[in-house]
Amino acid sequence: MIKKYIPASVKTMVKMALYSGTKYECPICGFKAKELYPIGCDFPVLKEMQIIGAGPRAGGCYKCNSSDRERLVYTYLRDKLKVWDKKQMSILHLAPEKNISRLLSETGFDNYVCGDLFTEGYDYPDYVQNMNVLDIPFEDNSFDLIICNHLLEHVPTDAAAMAELYRVLRPEGQAILQVPISPILENTYEDLSIVDPAEREKAFGQFDHVRIYGQDYPGKLEAAGFTVRKQNISAEYPKYGLSLQEDLYLATKAAD
Repeated sequence: MIKKYIPASVKTMVKMALYSGTKYECPICGFKAKELYPIGCDFPVLKEMQIIGAGPRAGGCYKCNSSDRERLVYTYLRDKLKVWDKKQMSILHLAPEKNISRLLSETGFDNYVCGDLFTEGYDYPDYVQNMNVLDIPFEDNSFDLIICNHLLEHVPTDAAAMAELYRVLRPEGQAILQVPISPILENTYEDLSIVDPAEREKAFGQFDHVRIYGQDYPGKLEAAGFTVRKQNISAEYPKYGLSLQEDLYLATKAAD
């Protein structure tokens, strides 16, 4: 009962004091820790299919609450794309992560758009627009960069979503399109007849997921028109608490 009345800021300070160390360093907030806190759902299918980017793991930062997959995208944006040096970029960020979107929104890009499908019971920052990935309210070729991190597994018609992402990406633009993925599943598994949240947890590992992506995922993006390459940067940053197994799926649109 007492914990209910302790301010969140005080709880964070206590956790930082308890878990301060030198093994990990969060690239987003700079907190140095001896360990990361446990995150992820614990459903048998996630272990059975060896899902990368999901399942129980030590991946949370005690200071900023970033996850391993948020830190991965942030690190790629900062060190590989160097987006903070390119304020003229036009960026679309779908289902935006709290830390990344805050930092990008404060930077002063010429055009930084955050969109999410508003859901009852959730709060959204003022800079986030109510937006459906199946009907992005922008003209063709509007964005230099699209960030879409663990969204497509929620969308029943993912091929339509991929086509819409391709449509609004500018020629020679890049999209970061991350999904939870199985390294042992050759073909993506989905069953749209499964609608009960408990059954979805059993089948897909989360109550609002509709599929488990397999190794055919890049081919699905290519069918929408993208050129896709995989890049793994995690080993370069051993202190960031990144998953060594998680590849970045980087999709580009050819020049006209």
